[in-house]
Amino acid sequence: MLGFLQRIGKSLMLPIAIMPAAALLLRLGQDDMLGISFVAAAGGAIFDNLPILFAIGVAIGLSKDGNGAAGLAGAIGYFVLTQGTKAIDENIEMAFLGGILSGVVAGLLYNRFHETKLPDWLGFFGGRRFVPIITAGVMVILAGIFGFIWPPIQEVINALGQWIIDAGAAGVGIYGVVNRLLIPLGLHHVINSLVWFVFGEYNGATGDLHRFFAGDPDAGIFMAGFFPIMMFGLPAACFAMIAAAKREQKKAVTGMLAGLAFTSFLTGITEPIEFSFMFLSPLLYGVHALLTGSSMVVTYILDIHHGFGFSAGAIDFFLNLGLAQGEWVLFLIGLIYGALYFVLFYFLIVKLDLKTPGREDEEERISEDALQEHGHLDQPSGSKYDTMAYHFLKALGGQDNIKGIDNCATRLRLQVTDMGRINERDLKKHGAKGVMKVNNTNLQVIVGTNVEFVATSMQRQMEKGTTAHQPVSNETDQIKTNTTKSKLGENDFSVPIDGKIIPITEVDDPTFSEKMMGDGFAIEPTGSTVYSPVDGKVVNLFPTKHAIGIESDQGYEILIHVGLDTVDLKGQGFQSYVKSGDEVKKGQKLLDLDLSYIRSNARSAVIPIVFTNLDDQGRIVLKKMGYARQGDIGIIEIQ
Repeated sequence: MLGFLQRIGKSLMLPIAIMPAAALLLRLGQDDMLGISFVAAAGGAIFDNLPILFAIGVAIGLSKDGNGAAGLAGAIGYFVLTQGTKAIDENIEMAFLGGILSGVVAGLLYNRFHETKLPDWLGFFGGRRFVPIITAGVMVILAGIFGFIWPPIQEVINALGQWIIDAGAAGVGIYGVVNRLLIPLGLHHVINSLVWFVFGEYNGATGDLHRFFAGDPDAGIFMAGFFPIMMFGLPAACFAMIAAAKREQKKAVTGMLAGLAFTSFLTGITEPIEFSFMFLSPLLYGVHALLTGSSMVVTYILDIHHGFGFSAGAIDFFLNLGLAQGEWVLFLIGLIYGALYFVLFYFLIVKLDLKTPGREDEEERISEDALQEHGHLDQPSGSKYDTMAYHFLKALGGQDNIKGIDNCATRLRLQVTDMGRINERDLKKHGAKGVMKVNNTNLQVIVGTNVEFVATSMQRQMEKGTTAHQPVSNETDQIKTNTTKSKLGENDFSVPIDGKIIPITEVDDPTFSEKMMGDGFAIEPTGSTVYSPVDGKVVNLFPTKHAIGIESDQGYEILIHVGLDTVDLKGQGFQSYVKSGDEVKKGQKLLDLDLSYIRSNARSAVIPIVFTNLDDQGRIVLKKMGYARQGDIGIIEIQ
């Protein structure tokens, strides 16, 4: 249940991510800004249709592969549910909850039915096309049920929301504390969705955030108190950690923590900071949660109303000044909370000897070079994130230890087989801000705002089979193979396919060209059949047949990867003649290729051949370049 709720929370981030754009358009178009009516109308249109966008976003987020068919099914489900229930009782208003429910149902149905095969005469409606159809049918049934059971549920939700609003300072204070306490579980988005988009009503707009931008003078009470914390409090906590760092580590951690402080001030993104101390000291994090709640109470008592489209950073603060009330007092409150955070954090860190960044024991320290390389995730670049992803996969125990990879705004959400194989020190060494073990199989790694680039690269490398299979030991920084290798003689390795031999550094993919998973070479194929280059055993044949791993009798693990981005072909253009576990002989047929199809539908047909378990200093020396025929020997030497 916890994992499922986390998936819903993550899925909500997709539609919520459009909120800054909507808020920007809506504000810029107002008379007190640019006064352009069609710009304001454009932003208002996004706010008016958020429930539908929630249905689409949640469905895509819950689907296995993020396919648009799930989003279409979510929209259809929302229309069927809302209009069906209104036909029974015109007073029913499911709004955002209806959108979330439709998205959940559509996403689950997509995962169950997106590969459904129908009889030939109905074949057009099979596969992903079947998902919107089955979703519409299921939602018709749910519309009939909710048409009768929703009115009392709606009354309870409205009563709860009104109670929290009427509770005044206590209500906003409790919400502030609970909001922070749910962050470690990744469930704060769920409660935020209720408070920001459901509770309260003003001219048809529901929720504190929606009502704020609709001009409700009573809205903004559940958002104003976050500004002092995110713009001043947590940045001050970063400077307290810098001040408490050991002298020899100050320089190394200052760049990282100062960058996180500026990100929090400017955008309101705070998770990288919070995860740097929440597990070191629950007391420290509890103080942070209570301070957040108290800030909410103070702003409520002072009758301050302010809101944001994304988070409580400086961008939202200045953008929404025209809608706010008592906004400049927030700066004074922020300075006071900044002082409180600095004093309390510095005192508790030193008093409790907390191992915050810069105070780690010698064997746990992150080197300055590592911080400089991975501590700042400002500009995405393929090689940088591919490198991080590669080291993360190693530190997570290899791809065979990972059952699922997902991400939200700042963290990787992982399902693993064996939590004991996780190397937390290596994760932090290569850029992780924090690691959270939710339970025996659910793991979260805090990366930062560019986590999506890392997650995408990890998924791509896993699909390509470019990560080590050996488990990571918590006792060492290096992955050690269990295989004892003997010398690979000149006659023991032959060219697996006709084509032109090129250095691996010329492959147009940093995963291969930068030798992230090992040294090797590549072939620009002219032949259409791949043969085994060695005597050995097939250790891995990918379901899409685009890559095959062989362990030679001498102990070398060899990956033959046909083409670039060929995983997207889903097996088309490939015919395999072996399976995992088969013993093979040099020159035995492994794969037939449809080269014309691969060249037309993939980025490249080049075939990298990689030795994935060379010794640390091992390398492949090409003794022959240019055109070679399948079966040729003496083209490489392992040094």
